[in-house]
Amino acid sequence: MTEKTITRAQLGEAVYQEVGLSRNESADLLEAVLDEIAEALGRGETVKISSFGSFSVRSKGQRIGRNPKTGEEVPILPRRVLVFRPSQLLKKQINDGRTGGHGAK
Repeated sequence: MTEKTITRAQLGEAVYQEVGLSRNESADLLEAVLDEIAEALGRGETVKISSFGSFSVRSKGQRIGRNPKTGEEVPILPRRVLVFRPSQLLKKQINDGRTGGHGAK
């Protein structure tokens, strides 16, 4: 399977095509949405996007890990990790091989 990355520029262009705002306004709208999501996650809030999924931050405690090369035990410090849980609709779209938005099949 080949990997493809979607960039902010491509997302901004998609907003431009769908909504009809100018390219600059579309890019500004995208940045505002991404900033709001990042700020909410930074505050420890869960971000739910209907029919897409939810993003949340989880705290992980300290634990002992092992260097796979040397076998040496090393402490893994406590940290916060970002978790994404896809919606049932998104899972179904992916498993059915559907692409595109707005209920496209």
